Amino acid sequence: MSPPDEQAGAPPAGAPPAGTPPPAGTPPEVDFTAFLLSLSQTALQQLGCTGGPGKALAEPNLVLAQHTIDLLAMLQVKTQGNLTTIEEKLLASLLYDLRMRYVECAQASHK
Repeated sequence: MSPPDEQAGAPPAGAPPAGTPPPAGTPPEVDFTAFLLSLSQTALQQLGCTGGPGKALAEPNLVLAQHTIDLLAMLQVKTQGNLTTIEEKLLASLLYDLRMRYVECAQASHK
């Protein structure tokens, strides 16, 4: 039985108040949107559109980029009907953008 001064649903003693940003160096909360953005960033690096932190643009690797884009497409199919409207729109937008960039990179590599 809990002490009478504890309220149901109250944060544990010593926990920061709700809405308090995490301390510096703490990774962001993991949710589906963050997962999609992480995969998208990986694909952009594989396409040579971005570099690593503090680095020059990465050398394109179209095989890995296609694999990552295919992973996002698989997630779109497997999660159909289970996403929020915002998540659905984000995933569709990311896929469209990555596919267009892939085509540009593939065409540039054949010149």
